[in-house]
Amino acid sequence: MKVELKRVNDAVHFEASAPSTNVKVHIDGSPEIGGEGLGVRPMEMVLMALASCSSLDLVSILKKQKQDLQDISVSVEGERREELPPVFTKINMHFTLKGDIDPAKAERAAELAVKKYCSVHDMLVAGGVEINYSIDIIK
Repeated sequence: MKVELKRVNDAVHFEASAPSTNVKVHIDGSPEIGGEGLGVRPMEMVLMALASCSSLDLVSILKKQKQDLQDISVSVEGERREELPPVFTKINMHFTLKGDIDPAKAERAAELAVKKYCSVHDMLVAGGVEINYSIDIIK
């Protein structure tokens, strides 16, 4: 796996790309280091990676369970330590599933998706991050 990162302006706005897609991802720093709000911040991308990694697997597992998943959204919030570097210490994910879904199957699917199949989860946990998740099902 490989990605490329190119600086876009004279500040800290970057564009990332990968051979797997033509989509470009814009990344920018905080205003304190010259960021201009032209992209997501790197640590936000870590939360996005965790949410998307878990969600891809959760959708796949629910489909295999023949659950009627009509929609899914995830809210992720991370807490960071004060000292440098300000790494994540705790992350909470909240999945909202819409459809005719068996709650027990959703719980099992989420446990597998987050704790067994999501490599982003495993990397963060190996680094000492506490990760919790919860689920709501809307019919």
